[in-house]
Amino acid sequence: MSDERAERIADFIGPLRVKPGSKVRLERDFDPRYKAGLKKRDGIELLRTGVSLLAEYQERLAAQDTYGVLLCLQALDAGGKDGTIRHVMSGVNPQGVRVSSFKVPSAEELDHDYLWRYAQRLPTRGEIAIFNRSHYEEVLVVRVHPENLVRQKLPDDTRGPDIWQRRYREINHWERYLTDNGFKVVKIFLNLSKEEQRTRFLKRIDRPEKNWKFSAADVRERRRWDDYQHAFSEMLSATSTKWAPWYVVPADRKWFGRICAAAILVHTLMDIDPQYPDVGEEARKELLVAKRDLEQEAPAGAPADPYADRHPSAARATGRRARPKKKRGQGVSSK
Repeated sequence: MSDERAERIADFIGPLRVKPGSKVRLERDFDPRYKAGLKKRDGIELLRTGVSLLAEYQERLAAQDTYGVLLCLQALDAGGKDGTIRHVMSGVNPQGVRVSSFKVPSAEELDHDYLWRYAQRLPTRGEIAIFNRSHYEEVLVVRVHPENLVRQKLPDDTRGPDIWQRRYREINHWERYLTDNGFKVVKIFLNLSKEEQRTRFLKRIDRPEKNWKFSAADVRERRRWDDYQHAFSEMLSATSTKWAPWYVVPADRKWFGRICAAAILVHTLMDIDPQYPDVGEEARKELLVAKRDLEQEAPAGAPADPYADRHPSAARATGRRARPKKKRGQGVSSK
């Protein structure tokens, strides 16, 4: 990856980043229909490039086995979280990605601290974990519906008016702990307009195959639109940090939102710059011995090393030349 290309990606996602310490007001600071001057036909190729880069870097991340990546996706209903995951991660190895969705907490989860259930689903080293909704539900839904605090069995003296500021601080410290231990935290808020949400809700009602995605509860939550906008603005202001910044991705145009999400994740992996492990001199000698044995097994008329025969640079990388093809009828020496 050239430095120039890395800089272009950084410039592209720059307007989406919430500056740490800034005071955010969503309706003023971020346009859900922003598209950076791109056209949809150009976006298709850009997304394809982003998916390809993700596949390359994910393989290196898994091979290095040093860093892990946590991707947190937050949005209102119909914001496009599922589609973003499906399209952006379409080219990666599913063995290296784990997706977790968090619904209403269970009785067991309520018997623990509010971050406990999220900690159970963190990535391992070499893995990308995606939270479809995340620990930020604890300062969003729980804030808009404070009756949920009662279900969390908190001591009376901890449910005061400062609880949200305290939780922001606790979440920031938790994310700093994760990053200090090699786990990058990527946070994306899919910013949907109220009118686009209405349109998507109607589509889910009008199309029978989409009915399962709609619930009357979605309309009830929509009535709390202003409360959620305030909660999101407060959350973005308080928890966008140098070690784990928020990115507000315009979500009214699904194709553009997916390009942004891919670019943000690629940027994170490029910053890590994972490398394939160097096997060391002794292990390389063993590889060459194994290579020689395998070459000796080549059938008559076949190249000793078919891959190196097609890719001479691969043979040079091992410090050996590819052996020439055998003439038909010439078998393996019995010496």
